[in-house]
Amino acid sequence: MLRHRLLVVSLAAALAACSQQAKQEPAAAKPAKSAQAFPLLLAPEDLRTLRAGEGTQGAVVTGSIQPERRADLRAEVSAVVLLVLKENGDAVRQGDLLVRLDDTSIRDSLASAEESARASTQAYEQAERQVQRLKTLQSQGMTSMQALEDAEVRRNNAQSDLVTAKAKVVSARQQLRRTEVRAPFDGVVSERKASVGDTAQVGKELVKVIDPASMRFEGLVSADRMSELKIGQLVSFRVSGYPQASFAGTVRRVDAAANATTRQVEVLVAFADNRNAPRTAGLYAEGRIEAGSAGPALTLPESSVVRSGSAAYVWRVKDKTLAKVPVQLGERDVRRGEYPLQAGLTDGDQILRKPGSTLVDGQKIEFVSAKGNAASANSGT
Repeated sequence: MLRHRLLVVSLAAALAACSQQAKQEPAAAKPAKSAQAFPLLLAPEDLRTLRAGEGTQGAVVTGSIQPERRADLRAEVSAVVLLVLKENGDAVRQGDLLVRLDDTSIRDSLASAEESARASTQAYEQAERQVQRLKTLQSQGMTSMQALEDAEVRRNNAQSDLVTAKAKVVSARQQLRRTEVRAPFDGVVSERKASVGDTAQVGKELVKVIDPASMRFEGLVSADRMSELKIGQLVSFRVSGYPQASFAGTVRRVDAAANATTRQVEVLVAFADNRNAPRTAGLYAEGRIEAGSAGPALTLPESSVVRSGSAAYVWRVKDKTLAKVPVQLGERDVRRGEYPLQAGLTDGDQILRKPGSTLVDGQKIEFVSAKGNAASANSGT
């Protein structure tokens, strides 16, 4: 009887425990909301609508803006720098004195050469008069032919000495002119490399002068695209320092040989309007040689493209739903930083301008104003 009562009590306790567990299980087993249950709040400016535009095909060209007329003026005589009359950025006219070197020793050499030339001139003139006198005497039979020939030899030697002396004078005057470094054309001093007191050896760089009105685009193109290059082709390019401006030009010259190291070919591009060309040398430039039209094409900005290994995709918004769409892209346009779209989207599709890393495929979208978006963000924090 006692054993029966204990069994009944145990069963009752077990039933009570099960009842209590059953009451608690629904709350514990209640599933949490998935990430997709929370809509993604977007403002209209977060989206980009794809529109077909006119695309171009052609080789990419990169390089810098350089002047066609430029001079690297170097010392042609060994002397000390006495004066430097121009600074970087100073405008100069053709013939303006830029640098003066010490000419003391050269002036002494010139004076010595001129004195030797005068002595040689007198010796030659005297020898010439002696020859003329002996010719007269020889015609009258008053002197021998040998005496006349000896006089002619002395005259010829004196003439050779005179020519040598005059050449030394010309050389000394030329050396004297080389102590004055002058501007070879109208332009601007781009780099001063000498200071007063420097000892300028022959070949030392003193100053550089450029003509800012002769700027051109000196670019490089991959040798793989060399067969596409032709004189006169149009080129569209952008220049560092001018982010809002787009420049145009034409191919003036294509180098006949590729660089053995980089396998690139040099291309010279003349500005279509040289009046609006940059006036600063060395600016980086990049663009594309317009070899032909690709017709209406869709393009994607680099900020909208998400990459995963070799694959690329974008986040498309349609019917207030977010979708992850794989895309096929062409060669990047270096001027605009955009990729031509080959497959994956159509004209009029809307995509996220700058997608984040926590997006979910199939997530719902809600559009809010900028004010509402700010309020939601504040409430979320």
